[in-house]
Amino acid sequence: MSNSINSLLSQQLSFPQPTPPTPPGAAAGGSSFKNVLLDSIQQVNTMQQDANRAVEHLATGGDISPAEVFSAVQKADLAFRMMMQVRNKLVSAYQEVQSIRV
Repeated sequence: MSNSINSLLSQQLSFPQPTPPTPPGAAAGGSSFKNVLLDSIQQVNTMQQDANRAVEHLATGGDISPAEVFSAVQKADLAFRMMMQVRNKLVSAYQEVQSIRV
């Protein structure tokens, strides 16, 4: 049980670069910004769900150590905080572009 959680967490931290099909008009060889953001949000959500399951397993007496649960929760928290910082920077950039007078 603990090995499966560790393998899930290590997969989530690797953040593989998605390779979705290129939409018409998009640059060849690159994924769209929207797809990268959506995939990153999905990965953070999966990490949160994995951390919640680990806490539930610990609370119900499952075969998981408190250290593994703590690690899963900390990784999910760090990923969420990073996602929020990216969101804040995007909102700030959008507001700056909006304030440009033409």
